[in-house]
Amino acid sequence: MATNNYAKMWKDLGINLEAHDGLLRSLVQGHSDVYLSQENRPEGMKYLDFVISEIHGLRIQELLEAKKQGRKVIGTFCLYVPEEIILGADAICVGLCAGADIGVEHAEQVLPRNTCALIKSFVGFKLANLCPYVEACDFVIGETTCDGKTKAYEMLNDYKETFVLEIPHMKSEEDRTLWRSEIRRLAGKVEEATGRKIGARQLRQGIETVNAKRAVLQRLNSLRRADPAPISGRDALLINQVQFYDDPVRFTEKIDALCDELEERIEKRVGVAPPGAPRILVSGCPMSAPNWKLPFLVEKNGAVIVAEESCVGERGTRNLVDTRGETVDELLDAIADRYLQIDCAVFTPNRERVDHVREMARSYKADGVIHYVLQFCTPYAMEAHRVERALKDDELPSLRIETDYSTEDAAQLETRVQAFLELMS
Repeated sequence: MATNNYAKMWKDLGINLEAHDGLLRSLVQGHSDVYLSQENRPEGMKYLDFVISEIHGLRIQELLEAKKQGRKVIGTFCLYVPEEIILGADAICVGLCAGADIGVEHAEQVLPRNTCALIKSFVGFKLANLCPYVEACDFVIGETTCDGKTKAYEMLNDYKETFVLEIPHMKSEEDRTLWRSEIRRLAGKVEEATGRKIGARQLRQGIETVNAKRAVLQRLNSLRRADPAPISGRDALLINQVQFYDDPVRFTEKIDALCDELEERIEKRVGVAPPGAPRILVSGCPMSAPNWKLPFLVEKNGAVIVAEESCVGERGTRNLVDTRGETVDELLDAIADRYLQIDCAVFTPNRERVDHVREMARSYKADGVIHYVLQFCTPYAMEAHRVERALKDDELPSLRIETDYSTEDAAQLETRVQAFLELMS
């Protein structure tokens, strides 16, 4: 695969071409098995398939062209990093590789074995020289969402410049003050790195661009409430994953057109599963591309995932930024206030997340909830009991799945999923 037009580009970035070829072959096969095997997919998903086929090719080429024009590329791993500020300095915000069981042997040379798969993945991608996004970006913005990430970013900084945002883990006024100061510190870093002063007009434009992206994903979510479901959970997950890599304006236009198609499907009662198929809400840890294992197992057994209470799902798109501010300070405060509404499991107390799981289950008419936890992810593992207890009060079945990025447990997970779905038949 390295014989195509991108081989020189990858080599210039320092990518391990032989190992990268293996990664791309695995990605292509996985995408074919999980996505192209579906029947009656919306036509608009062809764009997302194209993005995946070029995710390490054309998109990287676009980023490098932008760098030649003087724009900075800034990498992130978490939706707590405000894309609005990066766009306000005419820079580009991209997600980084963190969803595959890749480079583990490299990662475990510097990390404990009992580290969650997401952290091992992004460290492994860097140490194995397999992520062109990391190599193409000018620096990385990390965040203190959990102890594992906090220490991993300290290590990552030895290999790639990493600026770390301190995320408060409570939501008092004192925490809000800290968070607003961190947002200003980030804006200062972005201005310094880009050599561009962030003005109110540019910042508002960045806010409006990201608001539009979130609004179209809210539209997509609203359409998934229909029965029969007009789009599979797999395809919706792919859309949510691609939003972190694609150009935000182009992405918004394509998903808006897809939503038009879904509205027509709903009107004609065209679905990806029969009416009355078990409707599943997935809650918990984020699923970074190409982590498609669980949705594939759920939907190949006759159910349909109708929503995700996840960072790569509704948690990341639920709220928009207030654009009424006139000054940079007012707009930065609005950004800070919006991001502090995110109900990540790292917060305490965190009743709002449990309430959101219950509300989403009702709103999407879910027949059951699968609580997805990455192994060694302490925050979501510890919140699982509270989520399960609340769902039991609502007389809604739930299943806790704890796994990693490997495929070794796929057969066992499928057996558990099948038994769970039988409860709803």
